[in-house]
Parts: sequence; structure tokens; C-alpha cells
Amino acid sequence: MLQLVEIASAGIVVGSLFGLFGVGGSSFATPLLSLFGLTGFAAVASPLVATMPAALVGARQYGRSHEVDRTVALWSLVGGVPATIAGALLSRRVGGPGLLIASGVVLGVVGVRLLWPVSPASIAAGATRRARPAIVVAIAAGVGLFTGLLANGGGFLLVPAYLLLLGLSMRIASGTSLVVIAALTIPTLVTHWALGHIDWPAAIAFAIGSIPASFAVSRQAQRIRAQHLQRAFGVLLVVFSGWFVLYRLFIK
Repeated sequence: MLQLVEIASAGIVVGSLFGLFGVGGSSFATPLLSLFGLTGFAAVASPLVATMPAALVGARQYGRSHEVDRTVALWSLVGGVPATIAGALLSRRVGGPGLLIASGVVLGVVGVRLLWPVSPASIAAGATRRARPAIVVAIAAGVGLFTGLLANGGGFLLVPAYLLLLGLSMRIASGTSLVVIAALTIPTLVTHWALGHIDWPAAIAFAIGSIPASFAVSRQAQRIRAQHLQRAFGVLLVVFSGWFVLYRLFIK
């Protein structure tokens, strides 16, 4: 029972990050759940049960503020859904501990890049790219492969891709990401459920904490300047990933 209470508390923390940045469903939940004693695959897959409803709750708030690019979201789903299924099936060939380390490393790499502002030239180039559906589909397919492999909603890769490659602002990138995450989570969840990777008591406890937190924080995120959100997002990724990778390699 104490473990489930701890997991629900972790859900509150992760749900808050989800509502604030449009990311964090599994990217932060996976390391946290592993620290609470879940096995590698269970820690990777169990947060998915909460990811879809939490994403929908957050996306609703961004949609009300017209901060969702529906065209980018549509083409992202075209490329992301089949790649997500492929990645989930490939996860059986990568050990659970390997997936945990990979999660932390990718978080750090993305976070370092986001500490620098996106230049006007990059924004203009991104606008040109997102006008070409084939490019958006290809980017989403790459993200979808990692999403399935790491049993992740994909936001921690989608938001940087939207910012750096497609020229979206931080808030629109977050809102669009939440819409795509909600859909990409479905094939990922079904595949990992079929593979027996989900710890259902832990998954439900996590959902109880994360879904209300995502709703409450997403309402407040609209008041924060986009550049401040991006910088805070980068710092958070770098600090958390560095700590977690060192912990997994040298302590646990």
C-alpha cells in the first residue's frame, strides 16, 4: 500500500510536468517507477495507462487557446502510429535496463540543445518544412519508433522536434504534442499490454495522481512566457537525466 501511495505521489509530479510542458508522461515516470521497485519493462510500460487521458486533458486546455497546429498533428499521426507499433515490438529485443538507460540519455541530449533559443532563421526554415507533409511524416516516424521502443508517449521528442525542426513556438509545440501523444499512446499501450509488460495496480495508482495534476497545471501554463517555458524545459531535462543515468550506472 505504501508503494502505491508513493507511485500516486509520483503521478502528481509527472502529471504537473505533463500539463506544463506537454511532455513527461513516461519519460519521467519510467525512471521514477523504477526507483519504487518496478521491474524494467513494468516501469517503462505502466505509465502509459495514464498517458492518454492526461494528454487529452492537457490538449483540451491548449486547444481552447488555439495553441494546437492541427495539420502538423494529423501528419504526425500518419507517420507516427505505424512506427510506434514497430518500436513496441522491437522493445522485446532490448533489455529492460537498457531501455531505462536509453530514456535518460535521450532526455539529456535533447535538454542540452533546448538551452539555446531557436533562431529566426531556424523558425523560417521550420515553417518551410512543415508545409511539406512528407517531411512531417518522416519526423513523426522517427519519433514514433522511439516512442514504441521506450514505451513513451513521445512528447519529450515531439516537442523538441516541433521547436527545432518545424519552427513552432513552445506553447503550440506543447499543445500539438499532447494531441499526438494521446493518439500514439493507444497502439503503444495495446502492444505492451499484449506483451505482459504492465503492472496494473501501479498503473492505476499513477493515473490517480497524474490526471488531475495535468488538468490543474495545464490551465496555469498559459500564463507563462514561451521562452521561459523552453529554457525551464531544457534545464529540467538535463538535470534529471544526468542524475538518473548516474544513479542507474553507479549506484543501483
